[in-house]
Amino acid sequence: MGDKNGKIQLILSFSKGTRGCFIIILLASLASTLLNSLIPRIFGFTIDRVLVEDGIPYLKEHIWLISLEVIGIALVNGIMIYLYRSQTAKAGETFAKNMRDILFAHVQRLPMKWHDGVQTGDIIQRCTADVETIRNFVVTQVLEVFRTVFLLVVSLAMMLTMNMKLTVVALAFTPVVVLYSGIFYHLIAKNYTAADEAEGDLSTVVQENATGVRVVRAFGRERFEIDQFDEKNEIFARLWIRLGTLSGLYWAVGDLITGLQVLVIVTLGAIEAVHGSITAGEFIAFASYNTTLVWPVRSLGRILSEMSKTGVSFDRVNYILDSAEEEMGEGGVIPEHTEIAFDHVSFGYEENQSVLEDVSFHIKEGTTCGVLGGTGSGKTTIVHLLDRLYELEKGTVQIGGVDIRDIPRSWIRSHVGMVLQEPFLFSRTIRDNIAAANPDATMNEIREAARIACVDDAIMAFPDGYDTIVGERGVTLSGGQRQRVAIARMLIAKTPIMIFDDSLSAVDADTDVRIRRALRSKMKEATVILISHRITTLMEADQILVLNHGVIEECGTHQQLIRHGGIYQKIYEIQLNQDDRRLLNEGGDSDAE
Repeated sequence: MGDKNGKIQLILSFSKGTRGCFIIILLASLASTLLNSLIPRIFGFTIDRVLVEDGIPYLKEHIWLISLEVIGIALVNGIMIYLYRSQTAKAGETFAKNMRDILFAHVQRLPMKWHDGVQTGDIIQRCTADVETIRNFVVTQVLEVFRTVFLLVVSLAMMLTMNMKLTVVALAFTPVVVLYSGIFYHLIAKNYTAADEAEGDLSTVVQENATGVRVVRAFGRERFEIDQFDEKNEIFARLWIRLGTLSGLYWAVGDLITGLQVLVIVTLGAIEAVHGSITAGEFIAFASYNTTLVWPVRSLGRILSEMSKTGVSFDRVNYILDSAEEEMGEGGVIPEHTEIAFDHVSFGYEENQSVLEDVSFHIKEGTTCGVLGGTGSGKTTIVHLLDRLYELEKGTVQIGGVDIRDIPRSWIRSHVGMVLQEPFLFSRTIRDNIAAANPDATMNEIREAARIACVDDAIMAFPDGYDTIVGERGVTLSGGQRQRVAIARMLIAKTPIMIFDDSLSAVDADTDVRIRRALRSKMKEATVILISHRITTLMEADQILVLNHGVIEECGTHQQLIRHGGIYQKIYEIQLNQDDRRLLNEGGDSDAE
């Protein structure tokens, strides 16, 4: 879509529902231009045929008729301008809305690998500032081209009927203006690309700082963040100052050329009038048309400048729209069971950087599989592959005996529930956040899910209860409360496969036990993957996988792994002191010893 035809197709797709507005804008603009072109002719006629000594007697005695004609033209022109402005506003906002809707919907369907390689601030920049640049050009500058061409044709036609020699002189300046406008077009395009990218970098710094404000304050990184912002802001300002300098130089040179054109035409026109080759009225009218001719030619440079910026913005928007979407798919094979099998799976996010290496395991339907491993061992990657957030490189992953590549993503995403270690909450009410996975859920269902997640009491302690507004990224809640709200959100979806990716790390041991017991009683038929650094969270699982640098080092039940005496047993000894063991024994866990 990066070529000219592609851009035209994009404009047409974005202009859905606005084409009637554009027709009205074009007609109103042309009518206004035509009406304005009549005024100099009327003035010239009045000077040459009415105000002179032997002028038309009736019009001389009723000069108010000419004034009335001018007023009438002004009134009609005002109506045309109103139509032009009102329809321009409607068309522009509808056009921009269509663009934003299409872009946002497309971004939602892009794969995780694409998001990993693009900064959030840059995405925002492309979907806002670049959209606005395109909107301004299409709604104003493209229509301005039609108006300018029509104005040039009308002005030249009027000038040719009065004096061909002066018209040729006036046109002689046009190639000069076109030439230097073309030069500035290339300069501005190059600099605008750098400026737009710098604005995206600046937006990213602001977005990341606002999102991570707690981390910034906690580690005293205010000075570092300010310096980083200053650096990006300095680059951004310097590039836009350069653009402003180029723009100022363009208009200065343009003023010089157009000033010379006006001066030459006025001088030659005065000489022609003195020699009788042109009347005084025609001279005034011609000078007016010449001034009218100058500005459309001048506007060529502005149009080219905006075109260069818009070309950059189109390329940036096209980068998003040209990126391949995930194939959610409605066809394919639907599994009848939820057993999970990884068979010789190898995967890396970057080329030649393996995260999982020849991983194989099997999880029976309705059982719980615990996963233990250090940071970077590949625990979360297993979850990502199962949910098809990333595509497999080697090996196979099956659900119910069906290769997940043959299962529609839409089915996987609706049947695999997931709670992450750092759950994301929307800036809405707690009720809205829990119901996000099931918008049709009743209040009783929402509270039941919250009770299972052991967060109902905490929510009801807030003055507004479930109507409490969660701050951006859930800052209103503690880390443990955020995790429990996220657990409730997954539970309300009632998915047959549930994944807990270290999602109990921010709760205390007692709450951890209560949540796991509540979950066991409510999801007996669910197939569960439980990832944690805490052995007390994993020890009741039907099987436990121990990952080490992307390889499964150990696999078995808690008792088997303790007897094995490997990594799991060592971590167990480190984590569980005598008080922990006493607590487990009091809770009736026979596997504690």
